[in-house]
Amino acid sequence: MTIERDKCYSSIPSPQVFIFRVMNTQKHILLFGAGKSASVLIDFLKQKAITEQWKITVADVNSDAILAKLGNHPLTEAVALDITDDLQRKELVRTADVVIALLPPSLQYTVALDCLYFGKHFLTASYTDPNIQLLANQIKQKGILFLCEMGLDPGIDHMSAMQMIHRIKSSGGKIHSFRSHCGGLVAAESDTNPWHYKFSWNPRNVVIAGKAGAVYLENGELKKQSYQTLFSDCELLAVQEQGPLCFYPNRDSLGYIPIYKMEEATSFIRTTLRHPDYCKGWNTVIQIGVTDEVELIHTDGLSIASFFEMHFRKTGVRVNDLSPVQQKQFEFLGLSDTSLINKGDCTAADVLQWILEKKWALQPEDKDLIIMVHEIGYSIPDNMGKMEFATIIAELIVTGENSVHTAMAKTVGLPLGIAASLILEGKIRETGLHIPTVPGIYVPVLEELERYGIGFVEREG
Repeated sequence: MTIERDKCYSSIPSPQVFIFRVMNTQKHILLFGAGKSASVLIDFLKQKAITEQWKITVADVNSDAILAKLGNHPLTEAVALDITDDLQRKELVRTADVVIALLPPSLQYTVALDCLYFGKHFLTASYTDPNIQLLANQIKQKGILFLCEMGLDPGIDHMSAMQMIHRIKSSGGKIHSFRSHCGGLVAAESDTNPWHYKFSWNPRNVVIAGKAGAVYLENGELKKQSYQTLFSDCELLAVQEQGPLCFYPNRDSLGYIPIYKMEEATSFIRTTLRHPDYCKGWNTVIQIGVTDEVELIHTDGLSIASFFEMHFRKTGVRVNDLSPVQQKQFEFLGLSDTSLINKGDCTAADVLQWILEKKWALQPEDKDLIIMVHEIGYSIPDNMGKMEFATIIAELIVTGENSVHTAMAKTVGLPLGIAASLILEGKIRETGLHIPTVPGIYVPVLEELERYGIGFVEREG
């Protein structure tokens, strides 16, 4: 794939000309996006700016969001930016050394093209965009690093899992099963609703979670689950000092088998953790069709109660047939709420998201909770060369401070900030398109994360 010079690109001096004309040696990190997941990252970058005398620029369409997080900091700059403004966006990228993109997936590719053109390192917490994958050869030729999936999940899951996998294999072990679970939950002291859930990240992603179904490997058998069945029979998982949780499989787990070099495994699955009551209630949400993103509903004059009643009636699901817990869940969402929606024509998913953003909002002092668990079954030779079977379980538990400095923001933002710093310090030297599965990336990043209280506790299963 080739990158054509458009008028915007040709109107900006090339990076080589700029370096020749302006000998500015101050290192510069540019962050696109100042939303929910950016708070801890921005705090980290502000501290780095002071200790290293780096320049930090934060660009977002919401100037208030930037200023609230930056405050008065001498080495930072807030830029109100419409990401579709080609000239301003490209000028920002041109002056940076490392670009971090906390943007919706649809906007990642645009920034990635700018970084490729100007020869800038590019970091994102998002899954690797297929269009970015087509740029792999050009990225390598430029000698720059494009590091995707560098947040929590994906991100910390890759790094911690690969560290365990490499350690087992280097000892002569053979891995038979791999199960990786992660969930953004609510801490017990802030768990105040029958869903046992509050938003700590993008609400839309929660509303549409699982729509692609799931594919994974279990005991040598390929398993497929549709969206309609994904939450119907979630398996339980015991987590130390947290009580039982349940999980549902994530998307296509099979794509990570070759990436993890786990072709010998007979079981391989990546999942999302939730409270058992959540999975039961969300299964009903799916069955009554309120996650639909196609059919438009006229909501002017329509009450929240009528919205739910309409979907129960249309699908033939009876409220009285639900369990007492599920009835409480839907009462909490507004089964008897006569408030009018009045949002014009929109989909059921739009209405549901609007309701949930009110009902599942983190209150100012609420604390969220991140739990990640890896379960690896393997065999390893003993002193006599006989293979012994064992299971190792690694658990990560992180609790947020409040609704701004959340565990989600910490575990998504710090890997990005640490990686950007290590690149500028010359401690990460990888180039090309990567996710963090190689030791040259995950070893130094995991070491730094430990210093910030993000570390796994391992035990035998």
